[in-house]
Amino acid sequence: MKITIIGVGRIKEKYFTLAIEEYSKRLSRYCKLDIIEVNDEKTPDQASEGEEKLIKKAEGDRILKHVKEGAYTIALAIEGNQLSSTELADKIEQLGVGSVGHIVFIIGGSLGLSSEVLNRADYKLSFSKMTFPHQMMRVILLEQIYRAYRINSNEPYHK
Repeated sequence: MKITIIGVGRIKEKYFTLAIEEYSKRLSRYCKLDIIEVNDEKTPDQASEGEEKLIKKAEGDRILKHVKEGAYTIALAIEGNQLSSTELADKIEQLGVGSVGHIVFIIGGSLGLSSEVLNRADYKLSFSKMTFPHQMMRVILLEQIYRAYRINSNEPYHK
């Protein structure tokens, strides 16, 4: 299985970079992992709704350039479905059994995802009703993907 994570913005904090590297290394025994970073747009203080929409559209256009035809796309969105770790593991396993060879996870920027990206998504996944920094979300997502592979391989994992 190939897993691609497309995230808006660069990871600047060393502790996030180290965590991402660690989970990438751990995942290498289970799947082929690609992490793609697309540039974020500067958001002016007190941006209007129209400005925010344009920003999300520009970021969304950059994201969609990296979504390959035939890939099953999961957008991380607050309004998405919340799954337990075992339910996410089941979803990944069922996609593999159903001949899906490539899953793309998409993490938006500080304003979220454009309607174009959300409409392209095959599934919308929410980790919480809370908002997380996109840099931290990348680490959380990687950890949950790693946990899913451990669950599906009947290997021990922390409950």
